[in-house]
Amino acid sequence: MKINFINHMNREISFINKSLLFSVIILFVSGYALAQQKNVLIICIDDLRPELASFGETYIHSPNIDSLASVSRAFSRHYVNAPSCGPSRYAFLTGLYGVEYRDKSNQSLFERASAIEKKDPIVPSMPEWFRKNGYTTVSVGKVSHHPGGRGGDDWNEDGIPEMPNAWDRHLMPVAEWQHPRGAMHGLAYGKIRTAKERDVMETVDDDDKSYPDGHIAEEGLHQLNELAKGNKPFFLAIGLIKPHLPFGMPKRYLDLYENVDIPPVPHPEKPLGTTTWHGSGEFMNYNRQGKDPRKDEAYALELKKYYAACVSYADKHVGDILKKLKETGADKNTVVVLWGDHGWHLGEHAIWGKHSLFEESLRSPLIIQNPEMEHKGQMSDAVVESVDVFPTLCDLTGLPIPDFAQGTSLAPILADPHAKGHEAVAIKSHATTIRTDQYRFTQHSSGEVELYDHHSSAKEQLNIAEQHPELIAGLRKKILNKMGEIAFKANEK
Repeated sequence: MKINFINHMNREISFINKSLLFSVIILFVSGYALAQQKNVLIICIDDLRPELASFGETYIHSPNIDSLASVSRAFSRHYVNAPSCGPSRYAFLTGLYGVEYRDKSNQSLFERASAIEKKDPIVPSMPEWFRKNGYTTVSVGKVSHHPGGRGGDDWNEDGIPEMPNAWDRHLMPVAEWQHPRGAMHGLAYGKIRTAKERDVMETVDDDDKSYPDGHIAEEGLHQLNELAKGNKPFFLAIGLIKPHLPFGMPKRYLDLYENVDIPPVPHPEKPLGTTTWHGSGEFMNYNRQGKDPRKDEAYALELKKYYAACVSYADKHVGDILKKLKETGADKNTVVVLWGDHGWHLGEHAIWGKHSLFEESLRSPLIIQNPEMEHKGQMSDAVVESVDVFPTLCDLTGLPIPDFAQGTSLAPILADPHAKGHEAVAIKSHATTIRTDQYRFTQHSSGEVELYDHHSSAKEQLNIAEQHPELIAGLRKKILNKMGEIAFKANEK
């Protein structure tokens, strides 16, 4: 009996040891698999036109973005889902069109946050999805609409997050600008935009930290360095403010354009009929010394050089971020996305600013780098949209693609630059538009419509809607297929 008892105990101990060993192996394998998951680095740039050397505009000095494009997949026809910062970032960060918030302008994400607080059934945002799947999520600068992602009078109240549950850390270094609201439109050396302090252009002969983006980039480098040391995959988003108004930057970036010839605007006339044209209110509210670039060609040229200099200032920070990523060694296992939150008119259609549903407001750069991607550096001319980024990043990192995401993974185009894209839609409070390979169709709340043929030389200068009722009916149906019945809710009386 004693021998049988001892044998039984030995078998029990052996079983326990094997079980413990098996558990340890499972934990080790799970931890190793988590550590091997790809990181995500997103660089958001405000008001960035797809006017870069890598996109065909050789007068722009953008060596760092161009270098990224040379080892990535750049999308020449990427369209945002709204022509304003807030709703565009809503779509990018949630993978949803946000039609239900179409009349909330830049408050879209805060409206979503209020719904979460009321316990409404709100699906996770992109960073929250990654956070729930084991990622450390960090934002620095302007990623959601408010730099730092907080509300309140000065955009710095911790109790009013713009994106609840999304970030482990959401940071905005304000330096001498006092608060995120001050830094958002900050002039040099801590000067905050006011009704009186509102110069549309400014330059100072000083270093990068004379403007807020220098501080945002510095904090982004610090966070990147720390995250790369961690034992969890990271999802880091860094949001640069320039080239957003006011056009201010260190002088050495403006010097790059001293003797540069900038091509004239191809269609500077105000369009006829009902369109989404507007009077450039955001721009015109700045101090312009009584000048109007719609009437003064020399002034328009000066503004374009200041805008270009702001692009080069942002480009420098992109280079610093990518250099730090490589220094950490994390570049070998990190998906990089560079995204412009919308375009910006520099006089096209007699508009200075965004907020229209024309090509210039809706088209922006999108560049995606996947470490093992083939055919690097070959640009895709497929039509794609911002909501596609969420499912794409899930696809590339091995996370499940949420069934609520309204975009389509771009992984096939990353594998083959000649793969086809799909239609892109966008909204304003009073109009909805769709861009196909050939056409742009826009419907207004008044019921009036615009139709433009991008295969013609006229492009968005000639509305051909009256001649093509059947085509319009088909394009309306495509919008409904993408957005559902809510797509034309603003059109209902």
